[in-house]
Amino acid sequence: MAAGAEPEVVSAEAVLRELRLFELRCEDREGPDRLVELCLTHGLGPVALANELLAFVTSKDIGTDLSSDNLDAFEHEILAKRSSRVSRKRDNRSGGLHDVHSLQELLDEEEEDELLDAYAAPAKGSQKRGNSTPETPRPKRSLSSRSPYALFSPNSFSPSRTPSRKYAARGSRGEVVVSFGVSHDPSWSGRGGRCIPKLFGLPEANLTKSYKFMFQKAFDIREVLSYRIETLGEALRSHHGLEDFTSASLPAQEPVTVLGQISCDSNGKLNANSVVLECDQEHGSGGPVPLDLSELKEYSFFPGQVVALEGTNSTGRRMLVSRLYEGVPLPFHTPTEPASEQHLVLVACGPFTTSDSSAYEPLTDLIAVIARHRPDVCILFGPFVDAKHEEVENCQLLGSFAEVFKLCLKMIIEGTRSTGSHLVFVPSLRDVHHDFVYPQPPFLCPELPKDDKPRVHFVSDPCTLDIDGVVFGLTSTDLLLHMGAEEISSSSGVSDRFTRILTHILTQRSYYPLFPPSEELNVDYESFDSYAAFPVTPDILVTPSELRYFVKDVLGCICINPGRLTKGQVGGTYARLYVRRKDAGTDRKSPCIAAQVVKI
Repeated sequence: MAAGAEPEVVSAEAVLRELRLFELRCEDREGPDRLVELCLTHGLGPVALANELLAFVTSKDIGTDLSSDNLDAFEHEILAKRSSRVSRKRDNRSGGLHDVHSLQELLDEEEEDELLDAYAAPAKGSQKRGNSTPETPRPKRSLSSRSPYALFSPNSFSPSRTPSRKYAARGSRGEVVVSFGVSHDPSWSGRGGRCIPKLFGLPEANLTKSYKFMFQKAFDIREVLSYRIETLGEALRSHHGLEDFTSASLPAQEPVTVLGQISCDSNGKLNANSVVLECDQEHGSGGPVPLDLSELKEYSFFPGQVVALEGTNSTGRRMLVSRLYEGVPLPFHTPTEPASEQHLVLVACGPFTTSDSSAYEPLTDLIAVIARHRPDVCILFGPFVDAKHEEVENCQLLGSFAEVFKLCLKMIIEGTRSTGSHLVFVPSLRDVHHDFVYPQPPFLCPELPKDDKPRVHFVSDPCTLDIDGVVFGLTSTDLLLHMGAEEISSSSGVSDRFTRILTHILTQRSYYPLFPPSEELNVDYESFDSYAAFPVTPDILVTPSELRYFVKDVLGCICINPGRLTKGQVGGTYARLYVRRKDAGTDRKSPCIAAQVVKI
């Protein structure tokens, strides 16, 4: 209400006048008095009550005549719940559960208090404040019951005031579950932001802002896929010394070499008896050609894989494959600078809450790890506000999704400010507040404090990052799970499924080579063509997944699945690694000195 405005008068005449504007009628003799009672009981004016009633009768399709039964149902279903929410928010502001707006007010109050403390003279007899060291960092302020940081975690936004019991009771905290390489620094401590991460390659080769999507045509998708076949086909031809490719559908008694893309049968399934090769117009008839794999001792295929095959097709109806030409990865980046110092990089992937609570306890524990070890760079993958969380699906949070994300972001930034660590935020398609499209643009945060901008970096999914000459490939999409569900293979020896899938990713030179994509993915193929291909083979590829965590050396690339910070109602894992760029001109060695996957 504007200053000086008269309060809204509640009377039967005023309420009926507002109802008539929406052609709502109340014919019962006691109806007008009942309407006034509803206004006074629930703190509504005539206009607000009329708006609520209009919405109610429209949703229930009960007509424009308001009977006493309708008013009773309206109070029970709408007004009683509304009053409960308002009462709960008022109680929260007095020291219990807090919503987004009250938390923001407390954050502002906290900053004002700190500013006053900075200029206030110490009280007589007061003790000197202890010195802050990396081993015993001093918090900015003690976390009192009114502290916004204490309120944010564990139960700021959750309607349930009880944090996850299973998470709190977890064992093996800090246990190392996977190790790679040898670390000469058992403390796993960094120096806090001694290197600056940046996007790899030219600016136009990186996705840095939102874009329009849902406008693509089938022809445009085919053009992108055909260009991909041509590009990878040329790499296969030059690497294996192959002649020109011929059509796979033409009858031929002699072996021929063909190029195409692996596809499913008409039922959308891929198995050893239903593998189909799709050829583009330049390298074949353009139609599907069934493959007979009986003569191949070892193979591994997935839908969308670009392959070169040798075989015969005597009838023109099925090609008997005798040889599969393996793909070849792109070269690694060769830095021109001299060797760098060692850097500590921490990698963690959401969800940052357990499934039975929207309390951010796991995120609080991760911030404590960052404060303790002071990594140079922290790479944090979404989801930060998980679309699959029950309280998100049911809209039970006490603030909008965007507001919850902003406070989550503020907590991370302010909680790590004293460490100086650079923060890299990678979005996820499960981030309910963000664009649901792949490739996914970076988060937007125009309200970022000026002092924090140099160390906070928002990147896309996928993204290729340069950390002091070491190239990181990053994607939050669960590619391992998607490809693992579609891949078929035959091997005479011991076969490592993860290694096979990772080899496909590197040799197909794409962050998402699967086609058609998973139903969970909404792919814009015009942007996919521009931003989802590898510019080089990354030194380190980070692919978080629901599948088991690992660290593997695949074709010279260190591939890491850090796991997720939470797994259902219990704690999960994160990863940490030491990297150092080697001298230019020397034989290439992996810049990843050591890596570990650790339980939170």
